[in-house]
Amino acid sequence: MSLTSLGLSAPLLRAVADQGYQDPTPIQTAVIPEVLAGRDVWAKASTGTGKTAAFVLPILEMLGPLTIPRRVKALILVPTRELAKQTLDVIAALRAHLPQRPKTVVVLGGVSINPQMMELRGGADIVVATPGRLLDLVDKNALSLGGVKQLVLDEADRLMDNNFSEELARIVALLPTTRQTLLFSATFSPALSKLEKQLMREAVRIEVVEPAAEVPSITQRAIEVDAPRRTQLLRHLIETHRWERVLVFVATTHATEHVAAKLRGAGINAIALSGQLSQGARMKALDMFRASRVDVLVATDLASRGLDITGLPAVVNYDLPRSPTDYVHRIGRTGRAGETGVAVSFVTAEASAHFSLIEKTHQHYVVRERIAGFEPTQAPVAPPSTGGVKGTRMSKKDKLRAKRP
Repeated sequence: MSLTSLGLSAPLLRAVADQGYQDPTPIQTAVIPEVLAGRDVWAKASTGTGKTAAFVLPILEMLGPLTIPRRVKALILVPTRELAKQTLDVIAALRAHLPQRPKTVVVLGGVSINPQMMELRGGADIVVATPGRLLDLVDKNALSLGGVKQLVLDEADRLMDNNFSEELARIVALLPTTRQTLLFSATFSPALSKLEKQLMREAVRIEVVEPAAEVPSITQRAIEVDAPRRTQLLRHLIETHRWERVLVFVATTHATEHVAAKLRGAGINAIALSGQLSQGARMKALDMFRASRVDVLVATDLASRGLDITGLPAVVNYDLPRSPTDYVHRIGRTGRAGETGVAVSFVTAEASAHFSLIEKTHQHYVVRERIAGFEPTQAPVAPPSTGGVKGTRMSKKDKLRAKRP
């Protein structure tokens, strides 16, 4: 199917052509006609599949005449500031040739609220928002959601992971009951099924299986090492493989600063990225990394989704992700756009059982390696029977079964 057959107008097709796209991606082919037909859509899609354009293009097509003062017609909720910025960039590119360019405002936390209030004077046609800051602005009467015709939840599974459920409930209560709802998620989970029943009307479910040729080429490695020697091993790998850029995932904000400082002390240009930084500092760190002005970006799971960094040869799980699902999102930062990449996980004695759980979850098993000079001295720690590793705690049903004679 070609872009011209999807029902998009000439100005939008010109904007798409300006971006160098000739054919729609599978997710765009499946989603755009359903949205243009007015249906609610729940699409399973990951970063890098063209999902943002899959909802932005039909939203721009369906906005209709723009009036002043402007009323919010489309609300796009996202879990992170970085994803909000990237969504704004896509909208700005695709609205370029429209006879009336919709006013788009991004509202997010971590920065002063006053400039956002100023920008919302006179209203907006499209708002891209993180839930908390959106509610702050509603409470200050800076915008109204009573005219929203389209609601988009992008990376809805991440929104639920970040415990935005109460804020989502407050936002939905402010929206018209008659609207179109579009939900994009990397998974079809029970929690999202419940959300679907609350928000959507006979939603069309779309799941696109990527062709084998488009599956990222990522070599996965698991290296056993004692926890105190991980930074030394990281330095060794960077120098041995001559990685020009490396994205390193750690568990805490403190660890981002600690590991980055240790690498800088060893002569490696590294910078930290975490949710505790201001929005300006976060964007500066990402821009420096993308421009190769720093060699290593040490980040929390903030960087595991919504970031499209081309030409990234390696990802390192210094700490394993708490959720097995996030493992896929982390390693997916490399091997993008037809390139190859390597994803390395450090497996300590304490993390051995959790890595086994990640392997079991994804039905992909990685041979454990040992690097000369960094062989572990500690034996793997078995998980306690009552939990300790996410996913091994007995469910309520299992406990009831255990009590039965």
